[in-house]
Amino acid sequence: MLDEIRQQPEALERTLRGELRGAEQLRKLLERNRPKLIILAARGTSDNAAQFGRYLLEITTRIPTCLAAPSVSTLYQSEIDYSGALVVAISQSGESTDTNVVLQNARRAGAMTVGITNESESSMANLAEHLFLVRAGKEKSVAATKTYTGQLLSMYMLAWALGAGFDLDELRALPELAAKTLKLEPQIADLAGRYRFVDHCVVIGRGLNYSNTFEFALKLMETCYVVAERFSSADLQHGPIAMMEQSFPAFVFAPPGVTWPGIRDLLVKLEGLKADTLVITDQGHKPAIEVSKRRIVTPLKRTRKARAIEDLYTPIPYIIPAQLFAAKLAAEKGNDPDQPRTLQKVTRTL
Repeated sequence: MLDEIRQQPEALERTLRGELRGAEQLRKLLERNRPKLIILAARGTSDNAAQFGRYLLEITTRIPTCLAAPSVSTLYQSEIDYSGALVVAISQSGESTDTNVVLQNARRAGAMTVGITNESESSMANLAEHLFLVRAGKEKSVAATKTYTGQLLSMYMLAWALGAGFDLDELRALPELAAKTLKLEPQIADLAGRYRFVDHCVVIGRGLNYSNTFEFALKLMETCYVVAERFSSADLQHGPIAMMEQSFPAFVFAPPGVTWPGIRDLLVKLEGLKADTLVITDQGHKPAIEVSKRRIVTPLKRTRKARAIEDLYTPIPYIIPAQLFAAKLAAEKGNDPDQPRTLQKVTRTL
């Protein structure tokens, strides 16, 4: 797991270099055939990447985007009307049975289809009309890391192909940002020691980083066996905050931008409750640094081009410290993150 976390800068660079030309071709096609609706189908970590895609696509393209419920097709055998839709299936292995059924049914019903996978010879790669190949190399760890960030990057390229107005040079900066973020590993290892005896926690974020709350929590559950609940900063306050108390662990993604005021107010509440809060933010966001006692500060800085949506490029550099934290905490607990109990790399469900 640690080896593959450290491989992410190169994996992101390969994915960008290898897939941008296909994104350019898809952009030309979509200019003539713009979908009315986007449906994302995935499971597990890939479903967390789909959560990111939902926010990114709606924010940057204004096309309504939703997450598929594969059981509607696989168990209830309902024939969905996909006319005018773009259906995007996401799977690390490309062999997720129910995700592929959604893709197959959508194509049969006349939808345009896109696959995002790490395996060029997979069933998904053969089913989809258009493919974004995550060029992460073989992922051996059961806990997916480099394929998750590769899927996030693919979502950026898909959004660009659909007309999103961001600059591709901003995407080209992400591999270097990932490399700089990896230098935080010694600090994160020290922080993980503090949480050795944690058996429950909450992970909090909102907006473009909401997907990272799911992904961080998943890594804590599958490698550390910690009961990790995930919430948006808004949803937490609609009831679940009642369980928060002194020393209750809370891991919070705190980027700048439109989500910050709500997250800031929540951090103040958590401080009042004396919760044990760890904030993930970046060096360009001084208010979050100043308000947090324990924090992981990534090297991301705002550029003038990125200021319209200040948290637009935070999800990849923000999740890498969370991945490192989960791997280090697993080791602190005496677990082997490469061999989580009862799990295997490829999961097939209907």
